[in-house]
Amino acid sequence: MTKKIMLQGTGSDVGKTVLVAGLCRIASNRGLKIRPFKPQNMSNNAAVSADGGEIGRAQWLQALAARVPSSVHMNPVLLKPQSDTGSQIVVQGKVFGQAKGRDYQALKPKLLSAVLDSFEAVSEGADLVVVEGAGSPAEINLRAGDIANMGFATRAGVPVVLVGDIDRGGVIASLVGTHAILPEEDRSMVTGYLINKFRGDVSLFDDGIRAVGAHTGWPCFGVVPWLKHARRLPAEDSVVLERLTTGQARALRVAVPVLSRIANFDDFDPLRQEPDVDLVFVRRGERIPADAGLVILPGSKSTIADLSDFRAQGWDRDLEQHHRRGGHIIGICGGYQMLGRRVTDPLGIEGSDREVEGLGLLEVETEMAPEKTVRNSVARSLRYDVPLEGYEIHLGRTTGPDCARPAVAIDGRADGATSADGRVFGTYLHGLLSSAPFRAGLLAEFGIAGGGFDYGKAVDEALDGVAAELEVVLDPQWLASFMRCD
Repeated sequence: MTKKIMLQGTGSDVGKTVLVAGLCRIASNRGLKIRPFKPQNMSNNAAVSADGGEIGRAQWLQALAARVPSSVHMNPVLLKPQSDTGSQIVVQGKVFGQAKGRDYQALKPKLLSAVLDSFEAVSEGADLVVVEGAGSPAEINLRAGDIANMGFATRAGVPVVLVGDIDRGGVIASLVGTHAILPEEDRSMVTGYLINKFRGDVSLFDDGIRAVGAHTGWPCFGVVPWLKHARRLPAEDSVVLERLTTGQARALRVAVPVLSRIANFDDFDPLRQEPDVDLVFVRRGERIPADAGLVILPGSKSTIADLSDFRAQGWDRDLEQHHRRGGHIIGICGGYQMLGRRVTDPLGIEGSDREVEGLGLLEVETEMAPEKTVRNSVARSLRYDVPLEGYEIHLGRTTGPDCARPAVAIDGRADGATSADGRVFGTYLHGLLSSAPFRAGLLAEFGIAGGGFDYGKAVDEALDGVAAELEVVLDPQWLASFMRCD
């Protein structure tokens, strides 16, 4: 019989994703057939699963931790925010529709059957399934029709472990408060809790553990410190993006404007790990650094809206000045579309704005179309003549004179565009910076020796490191209770 366990948080961003990944790697190391699962995810950081659909990149990472091919069933409902009030809904890897927040609440009960079907598919043949919740079960105003936390756990009969983030403060209150506010049916699903992101002497929290136990009766299954290897893993949520500076001079500063609907920002993690690169995420209200040698425009879930906001931030003027100073510019997916002369949306796919002037640094135009490209791809950089592997997730078709100088060849077809001066190029291919030969070619343009490490191998080694750290601090009896084959 497949064992099942679910990690739910006392709030968002408490570290559930990394903990699930770590448990998946521990189980895999012990020889178990392990699968990750998240009923509902909200993120513009998406991946193309091995079976060809969209899932959250967190579940793609967790599948990597479990050493199994990723599947659309590991994240059956993915919400991709397009505005402050509405999201695109992806169900079992395919676009289902769009909905505003209130409309989605009414839609959730209809999606539960797809969630349960996917959970059954993931569970088939597995020794263990580790499930990740979303947000917090204490959001009882959203309990009716819930598919992400206790609504799923009670229907699927999955025991729950709460995760509290001690770093943000108030962890005792958040655990005790969750116990107090949950209805009895939900409270009975909770088997215990984990404390995450602890700093310092763990014994100092012994009284805290006793206090939580006295108020809830829940046991503590471990106090997890800040995991040093977790920082080498791709982040799931854009809330973690911050201005990353080294405190010392580096050979090349690379600036990435943080768009309101930034997507797939883990594209830049390999550059962050290059020793001679200072990667800076430029937040709203900040200027693109004048000393940046390279500016990269990231992917976007809402190209037209983000392009308008790009101008509102004054980044269009910064980018123009950067180019005039001889700076280099790369656009990836939505960023590529923004670099052109114009973006049109005749069917209103992204919203009410049907046309917007582009940044004009590439002689191309993009027209949005309802057909969505979602695929893993084998490619080649035409600029550096090196192999690439990546993926595409985009709407729209881009054409124009600069497409005669494509940036890459994807599965044998030309993709992207390059400016006549060669200092600006764009592509729809995500993941190109993960290629060590590509990074070597790119950095060589700035006189830097780079690309000396295998990013994929580094991520895999980080997962091993996280697993090893967790093995030391988690209750061994608790681990043994579900990490064995009966």
